[in-house]
Amino acid sequence: MRHTLTSLLLFAACCVSASAAPALRDGDIVFQTSRSSQSVAVQRATGSKYSHMGMVVYRDGKPFVFEAIGTVQYTPLDRWVARGVDGHFVAKRLRNADELLTTAALQRLRTTAGQFAGRQYDLYFGWSDERIYCSELVWKAYDRSLGVQIGKLQKVRDFNLSNPAVQTKMRERYGKTIPLDESVISPAAMFESPLLVTVSAE
Repeated sequence: MRHTLTSLLLFAACCVSASAAPALRDGDIVFQTSRSSQSVAVQRATGSKYSHMGMVVYRDGKPFVFEAIGTVQYTPLDRWVARGVDGHFVAKRLRNADELLTTAALQRLRTTAGQFAGRQYDLYFGWSDERIYCSELVWKAYDRSLGVQIGKLQKVRDFNLSNPAVQTKMRERYGKTIPLDESVISPAAMFESPLLVTVSAE
């Protein structure tokens, strides 16, 4: 009897735990602190600890993160999470996802995003489609498929360029010619967008 009661309590606890952590959905946007060489510079320039992001896409029933890193690729969610600092990440979702992200809309989003697969990562944060960086990938996928602009575009000159880590990285990338008027969308701007709500913080 005691063994049965213990088993029931453990089962109930597992059920509560599972329900307390909502499953990620297609189109969810995930943020982490990258271990890359440019992560500190991105954090200092934007004032946010989150320096990398991607979009959740299910393939054959398994969650992947569609991301720009080296090339634009699908990375298994567990591998993506493990790559970040302390395995910490935050998942966000459109505030009106239940109404906006219909089956047809999600298909458009997946198809539009998928057109960038294989593109090279953009070390220079340009706004063309020839090469692409992480936040640009997700921003353009939502904008071009659904007309939803998550986060406000900024110019390079709008960021904190005075920080030593930022200055060092910019000299490496641009030399003396910094494209101060280049349009940029940062992970920080998307993270702070009022269009999104947090659904998980692990």
